[in-house]
Formats: sequence, structure tokens, C-alpha cells
Amino acid sequence: MDLFAVSSVEPPIVNEVEMNAADLGSVTVRATVVQASTVFYDTPATLDKAERLIAEAASYGSQLVVFPEAFIGGYPRGSTFGVTIGSRSAKGREDFRKYHASAVDIPGPEIDRLASLALKHKVYLVMGVIERSGYTLYCTIVYFDPEGRYLGKHRKLMPTALERVIWGFGDGSTVPVFETPVGKIGGLICWENRMPLLRTALYAKGVEIYCAPTADSRDVWQSSMIHIALEGGCFILSANQFCRRKDYPAPHEYSFAGLEQEPSPDSIVCRGGSVIISPAGEVLAGPNYEGEGLISADLDLGEIVRAKFDFDVVGHYARPEILSLIVKDHEHKPVSFVCSDDNNES
Repeated sequence: MDLFAVSSVEPPIVNEVEMNAADLGSVTVRATVVQASTVFYDTPATLDKAERLIAEAASYGSQLVVFPEAFIGGYPRGSTFGVTIGSRSAKGREDFRKYHASAVDIPGPEIDRLASLALKHKVYLVMGVIERSGYTLYCTIVYFDPEGRYLGKHRKLMPTALERVIWGFGDGSTVPVFETPVGKIGGLICWENRMPLLRTALYAKGVEIYCAPTADSRDVWQSSMIHIALEGGCFILSANQFCRRKDYPAPHEYSFAGLEQEPSPDSIVCRGGSVIISPAGEVLAGPNYEGEGLISADLDLGEIVRAKFDFDVVGHYARPEILSLIVKDHEHKPVSFVCSDDNNES
């Protein structure tokens, strides 16, 4: 384990993939998982911090860099946004306005900057963002290649608990796996990793490097990550934030609900647990509960083939005549317009 302290966007250009029999035995990829906190309500400062961390990872020879859930835009831990059943407070609406202002458009200038950072440091970049689409927010992963190209995104399909008040729901059109020279890269966010059918969709697309940005720092999260590595025969890169109370706005502006008293500035409110796991279930780096930092590991893609020899969940261990899955991967729009002249739908 290595532990280190701390242009306009075009449409996706990397095709989703089918599994093939390419020889992976000679491919080794150095991957880095970032464990660090957002600069809350300050997206420009968070982007500056991301640049420093990407540069540090690249200086260690990393080819792939993975950031936590909602790193750009922030994970609003402890906030209720003034919501109770049947009412919302004025302060909660203002909290949402500020959170909305911290989110990023896709495409947009923040995405352009992330693309330029991937190009500058010649890395594949996997970044957790809060995406703004009009007045609805989504918890999203965005992907970039070392040529500075935006590859695509995944929107979280199922926000957890009160997250459903502030984030919209993704659909099957943004569950990609991208074929790259360093492996087939895809990912899911936090507790949607506990959705067996959604994981199976990624396995069927041939995911080899499975990214799992999260906000869950409990010990049991490690068990889930090891299970998914074994189940999918893939590498797991799980990135979480390490946050103290002082990483969030001051108490008069931002309060932590559900606690008996306001945490002290140095109180840990998310202890991280970022980890890298092999297809055999071996922990290669982490889990890091010590603070902000980078963890890195060299991924021998030949391990995937060796693991699949034992268990290939969508291959020789499948029984499609008994159990099968249908994935509806088209976009769901709330409004469609049909031209009355030629009856063409747009």
C-alpha cells in the first residue's frame, strides 16, 4: 500500500463495450484513490484543491485517479434543508439555493476545467460531482481521459433516505462502462452498490475497474466492497471524503442535525475508509481512516482473468434459462414534443 498525505465539452466519444477475449496478462495500471474533503459552498476553491491532488497523484505515476462522491459541490452531511413532513423552512430553501449554486452544469466551465486537468496530468479522471440540470440536482460521476476528453457520466439511480429530497433520480441511460487502454472503467455511487441487479448490469458490460465513490465510512462498507470484488471479478476503487466539522460552514450558517450538541471544529464527521481491492478480494491499499490522503496500488489486470476462472457471474456461472435481467437503458424524459406537421418526435 502507498499512502501519501495530503474547451467546450463534446458528447461522449468512448463506446460502451462488449466483453472480449483480449489478453490482459501483461497490463498493469497504477491507480490512485483520493480521500479529501470538499471546500463547502466554494466550488472554485474545491477545483483548485482537486488540481493539487491530481498533480500529486500524477507525480507518483498514477494513470487513473478516482475522487469521492460529491467532491465537487459537496455532500451535505447532517443537513436537513429544513424539511419535515408537510413543511419546509425558509432557511432550508435558502440552504438549497446555495447548494444549487455550488453545483456544476454538464457541459459547463467546471467540466471543461476537469477535462483540462486530465489532459495536463495525462490521467484518466473519475470525479464525483453534484450536477445541476435546470433546477434539479443529481449526484453524478463524470469520466475523462488523458487526452482531455469528457467520456460521459453516471447519475445515481437511487438516492438514499433524505438525499431524495435534494437529488433527482438517474435512469438507465447513464450506466456506462468505458473501454480504455487501462481497462474497462465504470462505477456506481454509495448505496446503489448494494443493488444486485444494478451491479449485474455493470458486470454484463464487462467492467474491470469498478469505481465506488461513497459517503459511507462504516466498517461494514469494507465487507460490501470485498464482496463486490469477488462477485464481479474486478478491481474495486472506493473513494470517500475525510471531513472534520471545520470543513463545513460555521454553525450559524450550517447545522448538523440529529446530534445532541454541535460538534467541535476538530470533530471527525466522516472518517473516510477509502480502499483498493483486487478481484481475489485482497485489500491492496487502505482502508484509510487516518485523514486526508492518497492511496495507490498497481493493478495487474491478469488478476481479472484468474478470478473469472473461478467465478464469472454473467458467463459460465450464469443460468439465463432460469434467471435473467432486462435493463431499460433509454433516457426517460418528463416532456416530449411532437411536431404536428410531420409527426416527428423530438
